[in-house]
Amino acid sequence: MAQVTAKLSWLRAGVLGANDGIVSTAGLVVGVAGATTDRTALLVAGAAGLVAGALSMAGGEYVSVSTQRDTETALLRKEARELEETPDEELAELAGFYRDKGLSEETALQVAEELTAHDALRAHAEIELGIDGESLVDPWQAALASLLSFTLGALLPLLAIVLPPAGGRLPVTVLAVVVALTLTGTISARLGGSAVRPAVLRNVGVGLLAMLLTFLVGTLVGGAL
Repeated sequence: MAQVTAKLSWLRAGVLGANDGIVSTAGLVVGVAGATTDRTALLVAGAAGLVAGALSMAGGEYVSVSTQRDTETALLRKEARELEETPDEELAELAGFYRDKGLSEETALQVAEELTAHDALRAHAEIELGIDGESLVDPWQAALASLLSFTLGALLPLLAIVLPPAGGRLPVTVLAVVVALTLTGTISARLGGSAVRPAVLRNVGVGLLAMLLTFLVGTLVGGAL
């Protein structure tokens, strides 16, 4: 069950990373398109935004997950030390957690004793700390997943703005972004067990607003220059 939950969490994080790539890159290239129709300028801006965004996402995820892992590791070391120094108190504490969950005194103590005999540290980590000691998060894996998902998402608006002829760039980009955000919103909602329609509307609405505002900024700046 824990492995399934972890896989769903990674999948959802990947979808959200792709979503960020779509929105941020779409906003960037549409903003530049408001100032110029030059294909090279659009490509350079979009590519630079893609690389910068992907590295930023990966770096942020690495730092965040590393901090989380360090914290979890420190807590596990502390718990292991307490189990070694005060095993009776730790057993009583574990039994107390199960008693608070509704088990009788006798049953709670029996459960605590059996779990302690099997794997005391894991038993305490799961119920006391909410940590699965055998599946600590990997910061490098998290960083790579963020980098790839952001890149894949960002490629769509980048290609949509540079491949069509000048007159069709904005309509194609907007349409591609709306379809992509509808897909990521649907997947995210289903993974989270929430209603699909509100999630899609929020997702698409944010994307459209981002493109509208950046296009207006690009048009104003381009006109001023």
